[in-house]
Amino acid sequence: MSGKRESVVDVQGTVEDGFEPVRDAFMANFARRGERGAAVAVYRHGRKVVDLWGGTRDGDAGDDPAAAPWEAGTAQVIRSATKGIAAVVPLLLHQRGQLDLDAPVGTYWPEFKAAGKERVLVRHLLTHRAGLPVLDTPLTPAQAIDGVSGPAALAAQAPAWEPGTDHGYHAQTYSWLLGELVLRATGRTLGTWVADEIAGPLGLDLWIGLPEAERSRVGRLAAVETPAPPAAAGLRVRPKRSVADAYADPDSLTHRAFAAISPAPDENAPAYRAAELPASAGIATARSLARCYAALIGPVDGHSRLFAPATLTLARTEESAGPDRTLLVPTRFGLGFMLHGPSSPLLAPGAFGHPGRGGSLAGADPERGLSFGYVTNGMQRGVTADPRAQALLRAVSHVAG
Repeated sequence: MSGKRESVVDVQGTVEDGFEPVRDAFMANFARRGERGAAVAVYRHGRKVVDLWGGTRDGDAGDDPAAAPWEAGTAQVIRSATKGIAAVVPLLLHQRGQLDLDAPVGTYWPEFKAAGKERVLVRHLLTHRAGLPVLDTPLTPAQAIDGVSGPAALAAQAPAWEPGTDHGYHAQTYSWLLGELVLRATGRTLGTWVADEIAGPLGLDLWIGLPEAERSRVGRLAAVETPAPPAAAGLRVRPKRSVADAYADPDSLTHRAFAAISPAPDENAPAYRAAELPASAGIATARSLARCYAALIGPVDGHSRLFAPATLTLARTEESAGPDRTLLVPTRFGLGFMLHGPSSPLLAPGAFGHPGRGGSLAGADPERGLSFGYVTNGMQRGVTADPRAQALLRAVSHVAG
């Protein structure tokens, strides 16, 4: 079975000498880990060393031989990997003196000060410490993308815990919290800021708010069951309450955080993809994710690095750590980025980045000058440690030394 799938997947692209194990791991994802269509890219010291893609561009096409192939320019919805890209904006605004991370959010957004949120700081939004992962009344998909209902709901929402005292993943509300903050501070939407200041200058195929002209480049997402581990892998002891258990409980903070938009939106719908949802609806190619993170930590093709040393330190200095009220497992966050840890392994202990629920992952390891981007259309279960992305990370770390 494995051999058959491996023989029909046409993996294309390039790898530099020494990085062949990344290609092997990528091919193994199709053979053994249920991959449908995907791409992976790696930069080292500002130079692209891995750029691979394969499979079909539509996750629900399965093994259909007539399905359209994933191409060099195919882009994909990256879900919460968008959060890392979105976090670049307030950090660059802070670097430029246009945003104070220690100011109350209400300094920029006066309506936000209601319902006990007067002391919520800008940094609390980036570190999932604002106490606002849920909405008392979830938004409909139409309200979620209208640019008005989300910020209004959060301005009126009371925190679920005292802001600044604990952390819990703001799965959906991160969109409206960061989006409205950037709009109030700059007069531009977050997606426009990314396009003008990051994607445009760096030549990235990366959008928070997909232009109509780019629709045809984006593949379809589909749920794919994760292959069962072999019997030799042994038994795993389940925690008292897993994320899956909590997600199935409609009263849990976990379920309510992910269901802040209800019913769940159609991620393949043009309107959803055109919306600016910095928590979940970014669209990118793998090479653009890797190139973006490469530009955060060093020069790329004549472009100066985006993050000054002090800003890079802010991005990857631990601000939140320990049991996550939403995800239940221990998580670590810097300012807007997930940090390396057992429940969300990245390239190295000093790495920073962000996964997307179901698969996608991007990040950087400044010490080794590495950046990584992986996108997929086959959404498997899991929030922070997809086995396909982890296999690729292990291969990159092995060859990079």
